[in-house]
Amino acid sequence: MRVLKMYKIISACLLSLLMVSCGEYAAVQKTADYDYKYEAAKSFFVEGRYTKASTLLYDLLAIMKGTTNGEESLFLTAMSEFGNKNYDLAHNNFRKYYQSYPKGAYAEQAHFYAALSLYKQTPDPRLDQSSTMEAMNEFQMFLDLYPYTPLKDKTQEMIYNLQDKLVEKEYMSAKLYYDLGSYLLNSLFGGSNYEACVVTAQNALRDYPYASPEKREQLSILILRAKYQLAIKSVEEKRIDRFRDTIDEYYAFQNDFPESKFLEEAKSIFSHAENFVKRKHLSLDEEN
Repeated sequence: MRVLKMYKIISACLLSLLMVSCGEYAAVQKTADYDYKYEAAKSFFVEGRYTKASTLLYDLLAIMKGTTNGEESLFLTAMSEFGNKNYDLAHNNFRKYYQSYPKGAYAEQAHFYAALSLYKQTPDPRLDQSSTMEAMNEFQMFLDLYPYTPLKDKTQEMIYNLQDKLVEKEYMSAKLYYDLGSYLLNSLFGGSNYEACVVTAQNALRDYPYASPEKREQLSILILRAKYQLAIKSVEEKRIDRFRDTIDEYYAFQNDFPESKFLEEAKSIFSHAENFVKRKHLSLDEEN
């Protein structure tokens, strides 16, 4: 990000920090001296008085458009909204900036802050995650446009955080299926909530390969639990195959998470599944 560009704004603003007192603000709003009004807006921005800055800047946007200050005024409007935590308005203005000035002096910053504005608005995992996906796409566009940006590591970290939020939502859905067990929903239509749990968790692991190890571990143990419960509650002709599937799942879990806090639970599941398969083989041998 071209941080030095911001110094240019700040340096210019410092020259006029004392020019506008609180009592003069109303007069500044009404003045027809647009250069004076613009300098006042920049002064308010530097002071962190973002509401006053944005109010003045909105008055000036149409007037400044096409002038030497048009580009900077739009960027400062977006930054003022961001400083005020009006992230939806900030995002709209940052996007308007980089669409209007794709090669502008603040284009890199605008792309980053547009994504960051969305990031700040992402909801709780229990809610709709459309804005989370939008934020990920915006960050990825930023990296595609500026692959050597000094903000690359920070951006990737935020993408991973967003991905974990999506994974958490999938985990909650899978856990709901698991908790429903043999009751309601899928079981009424010949399916199984345990099967739905397994499919949901497996899809999450496949779709979000860069999820944190903690999230992957939670999904993986849930798959093992669900497969075990599915085997226990299966009809007789399907039970042995499903216990074998549980055993295979245990080995995969042990290999991926050899120091997991769930390892004792996983070993207990494995032991029960293995004992059932052994007893079944002995029973078949005796019949033969």
